[in-house]
Amino acid sequence: MNDRLNIALVQTPLVWEDPEANRSRIGKKLDALAPNVDLIVLPEMFTTGFTMSPGNIKADDGRTTIEWMGQWAEKKGAALVGSIANNSQGVYTNRLFFVPPAGEVRFYDKRHTFTLAGEDRVYQSGKKRLTVTYRGFRICPMICYDLRFPVWARNTDDYDLLLYVANWPKARIDAWDALLKARAIENVAYCVGANRIGTDENGHVYNGHSAAYDCLGEQIAFSDREEIIYATLYKDHIAQTRNKLKFLQDRDRFNLEW
Repeated sequence: MNDRLNIALVQTPLVWEDPEANRSRIGKKLDALAPNVDLIVLPEMFTTGFTMSPGNIKADDGRTTIEWMGQWAEKKGAALVGSIANNSQGVYTNRLFFVPPAGEVRFYDKRHTFTLAGEDRVYQSGKKRLTVTYRGFRICPMICYDLRFPVWARNTDDYDLLLYVANWPKARIDAWDALLKARAIENVAYCVGANRIGTDENGHVYNGHSAAYDCLGEQIAFSDREEIIYATLYKDHIAQTRNKLKFLQDRDRFNLEW
């Protein structure tokens, strides 16, 4: 079992509704990736930007993107994770894919669709959480607006890393900063968020703030510019913290119905 996980957060501008251009741009960044990275985190809807018109994208582009993720995962020996505007026979979801260098591709559909932008009218909401065991770490990936809902993220299955991919705008970036830290503290887990940067077709400005927090809420990585942000997560840090501070043993027990 690995005792550490090296992660890379790709903080990048996105070309509006142009998957090929985005894959090309991100591919160039991955080519320059530092060695020995285990997990590469891409933003929400990294092939299109936060579009409410997924019908503008080729129906089979999701398959192309998954294949592209698989190729890079194999090339870099690292898992890739990020979400796309996914089309499954005309049913659209904001779907996150976790693509390891070997093994099964897993996916998670965004539970909390962003009503302020009308995402709930375009994309079908997900119903199930995902926890992936990868290189000795239990990882729970989520998407953007999910960050505002702590019950959905509650650490009921002892995950080590809570991970968010996002298109979170500058106008509300203080909430992003505060909530990432809060999710780490309350779940006694690492919490990582990968956000985009730049301006989209609707004039929304994104200033990044991709970051990583340890299980005590200490910020261990941060950036507000276009770059790849690196952080190393330590398994023994989680174990030592939870052994000393047994907060998760006192968590509320409840069942949810959706």
